[in-house]
Amino acid sequence: MARHIAWIAGALLLAMPALAQQPIPVGHLMDNSGATSDVGVPYGQGVADALAWRNQQGGVAGRRLAVTGFDYGYQAPRAVSQYQAWSQRERVVAIQGWGTADTEALVRFVTRDRIPYISASYSAALTDAGGRSGRQGVEAAPYNFFYGPSYSDALRGMLQWAKQDWERRGQQGRPRYVHMGANHPYPNSPKEAGEALARELGFEVLPAIQFALTPGDYTAQCLTLRSQGANYAYLGNTAGSNISVLRACQTAGVQVQFLGNVWGMDENAMKAAGVAANGVVFPVRTATVWGGEAPGMAAINAISRVSDPAGTAYRPVHYLAGACAAMLMAEAMETAAEGGGQVTGERIRNGFYARQNWVPRGFEGVCVPSTFTNEDHRGTMRVALYRAVVSGDTSQASIADLMRAGTMRLEPVATIDLERRRDWLGW
Repeated sequence: MARHIAWIAGALLLAMPALAQQPIPVGHLMDNSGATSDVGVPYGQGVADALAWRNQQGGVAGRRLAVTGFDYGYQAPRAVSQYQAWSQRERVVAIQGWGTADTEALVRFVTRDRIPYISASYSAALTDAGGRSGRQGVEAAPYNFFYGPSYSDALRGMLQWAKQDWERRGQQGRPRYVHMGANHPYPNSPKEAGEALARELGFEVLPAIQFALTPGDYTAQCLTLRSQGANYAYLGNTAGSNISVLRACQTAGVQVQFLGNVWGMDENAMKAAGVAANGVVFPVRTATVWGGEAPGMAAINAISRVSDPAGTAYRPVHYLAGACAAMLMAEAMETAAEGGGQVTGERIRNGFYARQNWVPRGFEGVCVPSTFTNEDHRGTMRVALYRAVVSGDTSQASIADLMRAGTMRLEPVATIDLERRRDWLGW
């Protein structure tokens, strides 16, 4: 009997090094072909390149990340089905996710299965880690994380800036604010929070204006904007359909300050919309943009060369944010593996709590500091606002050339540090 026990113990000891070298399974959900693919492609590429680069650097604790990507075409049922395959067959320990409808649909699943889900949905409902907000319809989301401010907090930051802008320009009376977007969980996510703060700040809140997530003729919406006398309008959709609105409003001669959500404007949209995009103010999640001189740009440039060996590609703001999200996950995995620990979902989750004002190593000046606690997954309350500046024809040159020439540029406008209000948690 003693000999048998000794044999088992020896076999386990021999197996441990082999187990330690097994790849770490990770899921990567992408929208490369659906309604939000205009911004899904650069973000997903940033995630994929960053994780591949991480493997080039030795992976996590000497183990390769075995990343399985899946393009779900922005169809929530397909995301749920793929999640079942990842969790049951491939036994992934973490997932890089995408949209709001699918991420919110999976909250209970990832909580039950203890699989950290780092999404590109910044729905405030995902920030109530402990389920303490008491808000109807908001459940505890202890395994959901995202990089950057929530949609609601980004909009709150823009509204605070809008109030300052109104007063700075010496305008009289109450500014008028309107929410615009599809009747869909993603653009609707910050709607009530934004309208509530707008009223608190003294805005007149106008009836919301709907337009689809896909490009179309939105002249009617622009004429409604003009007839309402809106001063500030929030664009809740991704850039593809926002471009249609911007062009239609330019043609109709509508004068309004557009506020783009984080997916609502980028360099690709600036080129596509041309001068119609000029003046749009929107939040940027990183501390710099492509071409910046921050120390961490060396690592970002190396990551970019994974899919662009020549080093000639221009990477829009979403690419950098995707890389930062991937690096947060990789470092949380590192923490899980410390001291020979197993890289399990629960230990990865705890890795997100191990640091305050957390910037992934080597990404200083690119990734903004994040702080997560077991009750509050609002990683940051800082909202950096930029203005899209387009001064000429964008149709005849590449984005890189347009940015170099100054025909297009991203102009820093303000950085708003929001109060971490308890009543804003989960909302």
